[in-house]
Amino acid sequence: MSTTSRTRGLVFAVLCGASIVLWWRALLATLGLALGNDAYTHILLILPLSAAMIYLDWHIDSDRESITLRAHERPSYGAGAALLVMALFAGGYARWGIVSAGEDIRLTLAMFGLVTWWTGGVVLCFGIRTFWRFLFPLCFLLLIVPMPDFVLRWIVEFLQQQSAVAARLMFRAAGVPVAQDGIRVSIPGLDIEVARECSSIRSSLMLIVTTLVLAHLFLSSWWRKVLLVAAAIPLSVAKNGLRIFTIGELGTRVDPGFLNGKLHHNGGVVFLVISVLAVVMLLWILRQTESPRPANASRAVARVN
Repeated sequence: MSTTSRTRGLVFAVLCGASIVLWWRALLATLGLALGNDAYTHILLILPLSAAMIYLDWHIDSDRESITLRAHERPSYGAGAALLVMALFAGGYARWGIVSAGEDIRLTLAMFGLVTWWTGGVVLCFGIRTFWRFLFPLCFLLLIVPMPDFVLRWIVEFLQQQSAVAARLMFRAAGVPVAQDGIRVSIPGLDIEVARECSSIRSSLMLIVTTLVLAHLFLSSWWRKVLLVAAAIPLSVAKNGLRIFTIGELGTRVDPGFLNGKLHHNGGVVFLVISVLAVVMLLWILRQTESPRPANASRAVARVN
């Protein structure tokens, strides 16, 4: 590694350290949400996954000439400084400028400022070309920004309503008499209400995060990536509908203990695995439709640039 590269890496490390000092309150609040609220558990995965994707993208090509070209990319001081100033403004405004807003809004704005600071550090130290090369992992970092309460409330209500619809369709397909009233599904001998706690918001967000990473790593064309990620939304609803259907059938036909057993309270991971397998199957199908890229394609591009 050249002296210039080491210097830029050191400056970037200093900027990252400064971000912890400037945003420590927001970081602690976000960590508390991630550890204490199911709707924010996915935040714990975002930073490690983003770092791993950047590492993989950086080392995907072992061509020394390509690596040398990367090392000589010029910093973008103007654009980087502008992003850093924007980040400071967002952080300061979240802390002192909108004191009348709720804590959730202020935390969202503060964490957005933090991600902007990190992005500005990349642009300042490594340049616009590096930013574009790592566009997805850097944008992926936005998922550490906690959703405001009104957004989370809307998502939970959507999952409740659509999960009830999915369960009703499954009961009907199985020949079980069923009626639906909002988020309540009724079958002979049992009324099931899809409560907020049963919306599977955690597993749904985990599924979307997993799908985003798989699409980035294994698909090339943007429309296939969009299609795979879009499929995660109905799959999230379907998996929750399947969970309601399964528990309802087992509870009424096998043992009432299933209605309040482990499958009810801790079985979300089982249905998450099923939905991930469905995503992997769709991913495999989409990969089969992609034209194989020449083995020396990336090397040729590196030499031309």
